[in-house]
Amino acid sequence: MESEGTFEARGTHADRVPRPAGPPAEPPSVPPGTPALPGHAPSTRPAVLDWLRTPRPEAEPGIWRFGHRARPDEEPDLVPARQLLSGAFVAYLCGWLLWSLLWNGYLEGWWFFVEDWWLLPMLWVVPDVWRTDPRSYVEWYALSGHLYYGIVLGLLAFGFGRVGNWKEVWQRYGVPLWPLFVFLPGAWRETPRNIKDAEVFTQTYYFVYYLLLAAAVVAVVGRVGTWPVVQRRRARAAGTEPVAGPTPPKDPADWPELRGAGLTESADRLAEAARAGSLGDVDYARIRRAWQGVHARPERLAAFVDTVRRYGPAACAHPSGLRDLPVRTATHDLATGQVRIGTVVDDGRNPYARRTTGVALEPALLGTSLLAVGPSGSGKSVRLVRPVVESLCLLALANRVAVVAVTAHGNAVVPDGDFDLVISVGQPGATHDLDLYGGAQDPDEAARMLAEALVGDLAAGLPGGDSRRAATALAQLIGPYRCVHGHFPAVPELRELLGGAPAALGALRAALEEAGEAAQLRELDARERQSARGDDIGVLLSERIAFLDRPAFARCFRTDGGGRTFSLRAIEHPMRVRVDLPERGHAEASRIMARLVLAQFTEAALTRSDRSLFACLVLDDATSTVTADSVRALQRLRSANAGVVLALRTLEDVPEPLRGPLLGSVGCRMAFAGLAPWDGGRFAETWGTEWVQTRDVTNRQIIADEPLTKALHMMRRLVTGRAPTAEAVTVREVERARWSASDLAHAVPAGHAVLSLTTVRGEHAPPLLVDLRT
Repeated sequence: MESEGTFEARGTHADRVPRPAGPPAEPPSVPPGTPALPGHAPSTRPAVLDWLRTPRPEAEPGIWRFGHRARPDEEPDLVPARQLLSGAFVAYLCGWLLWSLLWNGYLEGWWFFVEDWWLLPMLWVVPDVWRTDPRSYVEWYALSGHLYYGIVLGLLAFGFGRVGNWKEVWQRYGVPLWPLFVFLPGAWRETPRNIKDAEVFTQTYYFVYYLLLAAAVVAVVGRVGTWPVVQRRRARAAGTEPVAGPTPPKDPADWPELRGAGLTESADRLAEAARAGSLGDVDYARIRRAWQGVHARPERLAAFVDTVRRYGPAACAHPSGLRDLPVRTATHDLATGQVRIGTVVDDGRNPYARRTTGVALEPALLGTSLLAVGPSGSGKSVRLVRPVVESLCLLALANRVAVVAVTAHGNAVVPDGDFDLVISVGQPGATHDLDLYGGAQDPDEAARMLAEALVGDLAAGLPGGDSRRAATALAQLIGPYRCVHGHFPAVPELRELLGGAPAALGALRAALEEAGEAAQLRELDARERQSARGDDIGVLLSERIAFLDRPAFARCFRTDGGGRTFSLRAIEHPMRVRVDLPERGHAEASRIMARLVLAQFTEAALTRSDRSLFACLVLDDATSTVTADSVRALQRLRSANAGVVLALRTLEDVPEPLRGPLLGSVGCRMAFAGLAPWDGGRFAETWGTEWVQTRDVTNRQIIADEPLTKALHMMRRLVTGRAPTAEAVTVREVERARWSASDLAHAVPAGHAVLSLTTVRGEHAPPLLVDLRT
């Protein structure tokens, strides 16, 4: 339970799993309770308590959920500033005029036959003794009069404020400037010393006081109807009780799931580690993953409790014993598995609800595979591949993901310290070899993957490049060879067999006759008959395998058991692997190996017995790796909890018949700045159209018949230089492309990209213009 079974073999051979993936002989090298050393700015490693307690509401695909606040679906209809301020000022003048007329008595006796008619409500409430007794008049009648004046003034302010939309004025201009008003009371206290007439200041002061008091009274009266006591009384009168509110969320730092299962001691141990700062975000995600495994397999409960008791936050460790990456360059949220890659631009082409929100990727999105297209320097490696691979490596340390990254040698986007294994093909200091046959034991399966690597790029364009014919030819040779020698042929032996070398074929035939393998002899005979044809696929295979039969690769692709060989079958474990290809010196060989890794990955992902781990392959340069079989395999990876990230400079690197199917097979598509118009046309066609509202304005000249009107029009034309016209506005719904080819080629700023997303459940987000620099 110390590793949550992540290094237990599931249908793979022990010699196919590299050493770093094995279980540590001792507990993790980092002492239990010691947090990971920081390797970057603190902003990328948040305080665990604050990080755990930050809300993560459910949101649409691709939204950065950490502290997200939902926006309205539609943009509010804002009143223009000029119209808003002028209307508010006019309402203020009208209210001030009415108050002035009432205060100075101009409305008394004119329209009403009762003097002080507007004071009647107060006179009805106030006792007569307060007006007749001089002492009560001073103490109570004056106070009630001031209160009444404030109420009347407040009602006037409320009414004319609603008419003048002063609430909108305050929200738009008052809230940003409210700190300036903090200093006003102090200035008012000093004002009487500087003015000559203190009575004027006193009246103004009392006026403001009454206004504020009336506003407070109105606010209290308005809130009475929503007090809980009144609500309960109304509910009892109606015969119904108010529904209780939602239960406040529990503190995740206290591990309520463990406490609910009765594991109080384990929860206390982890909660104490979280408060002490020794439990990191990777530890939290890893232990949560282990607890989910206990739900699936209850027999692991005792081992889980014992591991947490012994190691605390270091429990259920990754096979490498590491609890964090040395350096982080992106912002991650391991509670949701997201990595932030940018911000949706506040642009009219983006939906209003998505503007200014963060954009994040996660396994639920990468499970539909992602295709990123953009020229060199547009930011594919730095702003997409690097954060995605870094996030997958962190999730692998949490025992949730197996990641394989393929890059060019010397251009690694993620440092070596982030990986358990770095395979440098063709480098003298390489510690592991790449399995040429992907760990397959069946000759037909091994031949199919190898044929995909050798001639998969030619199947769509050249005659004789059929992968099925190539797989059959390879199986007719490697099957008999394995039957005799116990292993598949290495690159030099396979090249001789494909080339029809008499010595190699004769030795193989003699060994088969000696072993009495009649079935394998028939396979070899069939291969020899096909090699006599002019269109034999073996010639092409021999030419292609020659790219791998170079002195630089002499120590690679060994099949005799010598050396340490890595197989893609190891994605059953939470491994972090990087494959460096010699693209500079051996470009064609690198492309063959990239197709080989892609074919082996899709085969291994689809044949896994345990699909609880998310498996992801990241190709930093997918040039000439997309084939017809790989496109079909991408569509099946969704149900296998796996995905592929493909980065291309242009869609011209994909055969013409496969460009449309490739865009249709992936769920996430990303077009970077600087895209060619013909590539933009493919994306525009894939993203489709939408209905938008357009306004057509037509100006027509006004022709007058009356002499006075003609004179006015003539004078206007002399003054403005234009004939008088009238505007006709037509509003209609039209269907337009979400993003046209021209917009994708010329309207995407540098450091930006247009991204559309789809989850494995079918939820999708429309193409969004994203700023990858924020």
